[in-house]
Amino acid sequence: MPRVLAIFGTRPEAIKMAPVISELRRHNDVLECLVCVTAQHREMLDQVLGFFGIVPDADLNIMRRNQALWQITADVLGGLETILTDLAPDLVLVHGDTTTTMAAALASFYHKIPVGHVEAGLRTHDRYYPFPEEMNRVLADSLSTYHFAPTAESRRNLLRSGVSEASIFVTGNTVIDALLSVVDDSRLPDLPVPDEGRLLLVTAHRRENFGAPLEGVCRALRTAADRFPDLSIVYPVHLNPNVQGPARSILGGHDRIHLLDPVAYPVLVRLMKEAHIVVTDSGGLQEEAPALGKPVLVLRNETERPEAVAAGTVRLIGTDEGAVFTEISDLLTDDARYARMAGAVNPYGDGRASERIASAIAGVFGLDGFDPFEEFSPV
Repeated sequence: MPRVLAIFGTRPEAIKMAPVISELRRHNDVLECLVCVTAQHREMLDQVLGFFGIVPDADLNIMRRNQALWQITADVLGGLETILTDLAPDLVLVHGDTTTTMAAALASFYHKIPVGHVEAGLRTHDRYYPFPEEMNRVLADSLSTYHFAPTAESRRNLLRSGVSEASIFVTGNTVIDALLSVVDDSRLPDLPVPDEGRLLLVTAHRRENFGAPLEGVCRALRTAADRFPDLSIVYPVHLNPNVQGPARSILGGHDRIHLLDPVAYPVLVRLMKEAHIVVTDSGGLQEEAPALGKPVLVLRNETERPEAVAAGTVRLIGTDEGAVFTEISDLLTDDARYARMAGAVNPYGDGRASERIASAIAGVFGLDGFDPFEEFSPV
């Protein structure tokens, strides 16, 4: 029986890999799916594992306070040496663009184990932006045997980099699978903050925004709260001290700005459902929020997810204080512009990406009982 090992280490990876693991385990009569977590993020990862009922078969538990990139890389490579030898998978699945992703793909290559890269082919074409994610995903794609690209644009990026067309499967993004599996769930919690009019949800934690960029964003958010008395801002603040510092010092003490500890995935989904606007530097929210009809303002100058920008549901605004305030203000005052963004088509998935990935894996191993692979194409 073929053995597939899913390796991931952060909360976003866990959210996007959970539906893939669930789908593969539905076929446990013909395929074995195991899970190894590196715990590059510990607390936030555990929240997601608990919600989706995933019990890892191996846990490297590498997280350290203020961990450096080289430490993460070295710890993942060293920890996986024994894991890959002992579990002897026939295929390793990695996801996205984290340091865990890159290091796990490299460790698997050293063991001559084929790698399948979920969310392959995303690019900004600037190796230092976002840092280190762009190079992580480029390296992971180079080390992978199978490439599960979320969109046709991702496939084009892979082809331009010399990846064989036969190794590419366009699947949609698994984050939409995860979102749709919980968004109407009766277990979805109530809002964790008072209902105070229009809600603006913020997530900002990118390494390249540490320091002056994040400080400018926080000042713009505070100005928006001061200027619009019907606006409530909710910011689940990443645990990294580089994020906690400016968020607490600049945004703290305002009666309509709610700074939360990192929230569990179902709480985040509830916040997205109730939000009027989403402001983020996250990759995942650029995909999730449009599926719920929410305009997204992205605190970056480039994105590896250009499809939603082209569709009109996402706008790149950078981190300049004045620009961030202006973009938020425009969406709060221009109803026609808001309606255009909220009504744009989400190009990232239909909730069946995990089925397509499982079908592609079944084809690799010649397994029966899976639906034939059909490429994702947005409506």
